[in-house]
Amino acid sequence: MGQRASIHSGRSAGSTRVAPSILSADYARLAEEVIRVAPEADLLHVDVMDGHFVPNLTIGPPVVKSVRRHSDLYFDCHLMMDNPDQYLTAFSDAGADGCSVHVEVGGTAELIAQMRELGLDVGLAMNPGTPFEVCEPWLDQVDLLLLMTVQPGFGGQSFIDEVVPKISRARRAIDALGLDIELEVDGGINARTAPVVAKAGARLLVAGTAIFGHDDPVTAAREIREAADAALTATGAGPPGTAEANAGRT
Repeated sequence: MGQRASIHSGRSAGSTRVAPSILSADYARLAEEVIRVAPEADLLHVDVMDGHFVPNLTIGPPVVKSVRRHSDLYFDCHLMMDNPDQYLTAFSDAGADGCSVHVEVGGTAELIAQMRELGLDVGLAMNPGTPFEVCEPWLDQVDLLLLMTVQPGFGGQSFIDEVVPKISRARRAIDALGLDIELEVDGGINARTAPVVAKAGARLLVAGTAIFGHDDPVTAAREIREAADAALTATGAGPPGTAEANAGRT
């Protein structure tokens, strides 16, 4: 494959980005769905579930490869799997730009090293009940921190408000260390909850049902982005990351 995209590409200071999750798309029309939402999508979020780490099965590398032929969007692959080490190469070859593995599966150092070797952006995900301290030691080694705001496994769940303080804590830790990390949230994100997570410090918002379950996915994605950005403007929140990191972005 050609030059892989960076998770930081296309990010504007002081604004949020939206990553539609194809978990909620119509799989019989997947390419069409992806193309349709592209005008308001900054990234494409791909939820991979193995039936073991979470009680559901979704898609694998062959589907990613097929969709890649129809989209130039950044592919943000969230691997909800017990054994992601056995599949990282396949997802890389299929066209993933970055993969997120769960800290709960263990072997984090080895998984980070494997993703770096493959040239993937490195994401680390954590479930709602996992304490932030479990991920904190890895912050300086990852490109993306994904905080689940629902229990992983199924789309259409309600947002878990108790995760909001963890989002705020993660933002404080990232900024205190001067790290250029994407802080992503996934689960129950819509135009009502987007301002909540944006004010807490998230800048990359995954939404599935709220976008693909809408009659007009483009409008739905735009409303989520605008709601989040309005909240940032109202609170006077600054751009994500440090000035030094932003200056060095391409």
